[in-house]
Amino acid sequence: MTYLEFREQWHEVGCFNVYQIRAWNPAFDRSNLSRWVKRGYLSKLRQDWYAFSDLKGNPEMARYVAQRIYTPSYISLHYALSFYGIIPEAVTDITCVTSNRTTAYSNDFGHFSYQTVKPALFFGFRQMPLSPKGSYLLAYPEKAIVDLLYLSPQYNTAEALLELRFDEWWMQEELNKERLMSFAEQSGNKALIERVKLLIKTIPND
Repeated sequence: MTYLEFREQWHEVGCFNVYQIRAWNPAFDRSNLSRWVKRGYLSKLRQDWYAFSDLKGNPEMARYVAQRIYTPSYISLHYALSFYGIIPEAVTDITCVTSNRTTAYSNDFGHFSYQTVKPALFFGFRQMPLSPKGSYLLAYPEKAIVDLLYLSPQYNTAEALLELRFDEWWMQEELNKERLMSFAEQSGNKALIERVKLLIKTIPND
């Protein structure tokens, strides 16, 4: 099989693993992948996972890669907070939440970190479409906040919460307080619920 034949079949998929290829063509020679990586046609993402190198630099593709190479997971925490404009920092590393073990990967598409939460907290995300095909999971802004407070219990005073520098206008005008509180209560974690209540109290009224 030539690279052009392979590209015609798989380029729209963008990111794929060895098992998908073998299901498509059981006779596929896996050594082709290593050869195409050496030639710069493909990028190796992690063991058994690859993507087309010409898709590097596309933020949407990087978010898609984050979802594909480690499951179950969804994008949350600092990357999601930056995406929504809740924190002032520009975050390039893609931070995710998983019910699997904590891990991280670096490849040509970026650095991807995955923080473990209990299965009871694995909710509060939505499916974001990817052009021309596929999608990735992104936390609602309120869930990104809940995830951060769950994984960072040191934010348990008003002074510590202010250090997060959440955007004041967003907190006053865009934050859905009912959804935020509902997500916290759904966790069943009393300490987390108290931290969320305290955060709501720190929001200016004008």
